[in-house]
Amino acid sequence: MTEDKVPQPEAGGPAPERVPPGQKVTESFPVLHYGEIPYYNDMGKWSLRLFGLVDEELTLSYKQFLALPRREFRNDIHCVTTWSRLDNVWEGVAVATLMERIKLKPEAQYVMLHAEHGWSTNLPLADFLRDTTFLGIRHNGVLLSPEHGYPVRAVVPHLYFWKSAKWLRGIEFMEKDKPGFWERNGYHMYGDPFKEERYDFD
Repeated sequence: MTEDKVPQPEAGGPAPERVPPGQKVTESFPVLHYGEIPYYNDMGKWSLRLFGLVDEELTLSYKQFLALPRREFRNDIHCVTTWSRLDNVWEGVAVATLMERIKLKPEAQYVMLHAEHGWSTNLPLADFLRDTTFLGIRHNGVLLSPEHGYPVRAVVPHLYFWKSAKWLRGIEFMEKDKPGFWERNGYHMYGDPFKEERYDFD
């Protein structure tokens, strides 16, 4: 895992209700990941697959994904490693826009986000369907860098930032919850930053 240095918050900073317990505010965007960063030389090989408890699977090419309606999102993000970055501006595809293109089976209750190299993370379907959840392609006006999840990362701002899977390649709809890569390795199954649901080693 690598990390940029996180500066200390300035005096007279943001209202405390915006910053979860144990977090330090930074204006930088620390790089956190495990393993290799995927680089894409041929975007014709990239696709996003929606599968599992759906009436019909959907696979979008990069060109098809970019053709989806996009909009601006604003949020705060909170990393489990104790940094928070406030007032982020993103461009991306709302989950609601994506869901217009598939039909879920009624037993679908959970989602697994699948990323490159076998990385994954889970969350309840209700959290995935929030109007604040989206698939991001730009951050503060700049195309995502490979380190931050290019070409597409999920953004689930109300949970710790590991739930915002980088290098997204698949969205699986499931009946029952199960741990993803991060949760199998000690991270909390849900990850509410305001409850400090960081790790679960039980």
